[in-house]
Amino acid sequence: MKRILSLSFVLIPVCLVMLSFVFFKPINELGLNAPLPEANLKMKDVSGKEVSLNDAKKAKGLLVIFSCNTCPYVKLSELRIKEAAEFCSKNEIGCILINSNEAQRSEDDSFDEMVKYYNAQNLNCNYVVDVKSSVANAFGATRTPQCFLFNSTSLIYKGAIDDNVKDAGAVKANYLKDALNALIKGGTPSLQETKSIGCTIKRVE
Repeated sequence: MKRILSLSFVLIPVCLVMLSFVFFKPINELGLNAPLPEANLKMKDVSGKEVSLNDAKKAKGLLVIFSCNTCPYVKLSELRIKEAAEFCSKNEIGCILINSNEAQRSEDDSFDEMVKYYNAQNLNCNYVVDVKSSVANAFGATRTPQCFLFNSTSLIYKGAIDDNVKDAGAVKANYLKDALNALIKGGTPSLQETKSIGCTIKRVE
């Protein structure tokens, strides 16, 4: 009896580890130089129209930012996100914000709340619903805010907006701004990958 009990204490943790691999598959983030994934998938924009990433893309490329209405890190970055969207608009770069918080659709990340948030922020870009977090899954996005910048063909920068999400006044390295400037000059950013700091995307398991 003691042997059976001791064996069960060994097997239970092993089974739990195995189950974790079955039900919680790791998310692989999109690699640099990759083409735009799910480029033609239509998503509902706050305008009421159906918009794909290709629809949002412009001559020089596309900035994709995974965002939402509620994340404290997004709220700290609101002015920076708005400035990035305005820069894109002036320089033939598309800009789209994607809300992939599928687990909060009946709460503060509902479509109606997205419309209210967009209008309150007076944004100048697309803001779309990512149903079942399918686009976030294709990108391997895990955080808000998290940026992916594409030129006309492929991914040239991914990661954070800058090096101090908590204090815009203390920023020393403007990662996204530098990448955008490199893009409009037809070049490659000197730093192509940084770590995003923010809230986890709320997926439905």
